[in-house]
Amino acid sequence: MTKEGFSPIAGNTTTVLILGTFPSEESLKQNQYYAHPRNQFWDMIAEICGTGTCNEYEKRCDRAKSKGIAIWDVLKSCDREGSSDGRIRRGHFIPNDIVSFILEHPVNAIFFNGSKAALLFKQHVDLSILPVQPRFVTLPSTSPAHAALSKQQKLERWREVKTYLITQGQPAEPIR
Repeated sequence: MTKEGFSPIAGNTTTVLILGTFPSEESLKQNQYYAHPRNQFWDMIAEICGTGTCNEYEKRCDRAKSKGIAIWDVLKSCDREGSSDGRIRRGHFIPNDIVSFILEHPVNAIFFNGSKAALLFKQHVDLSILPVQPRFVTLPSTSPAHAALSKQQKLERWREVKTYLITQGQPAEPIR
């Protein structure tokens, strides 16, 4: 059965794009990115944005947008049983038009929420027409299925997004 994903969450000042693979069954049911209660994505965003935790979806989205963060998925639609990225039927998916998104927004870094998102992106998205290539960073998946790392270990890696936003991709000035 083919499932349709969501439109991106993005503001006018988007400089960072966080890409997942495709919404989970719970996310599709609630029509919200990362809706599974054990998914740690919104905890990571709260840490990156320097805000406390918030349970209201619209406020979570607004906080990310206010920091220049866009949230989307590599896949626009796919044929998948359950929520596992490993269950996406090979050849039965359509990638999102990420190139057009980047042409409309000043994205200079793409952070992948897990290795499957990075792999599908590299296999199916051609950014060669862009005048400048964004930076790419693969982060550990925030999915509850990815239990190889503790929440704290994931958070340490996800802080790379915060560091990038602070420096806007520029090397930090040396302390003199």
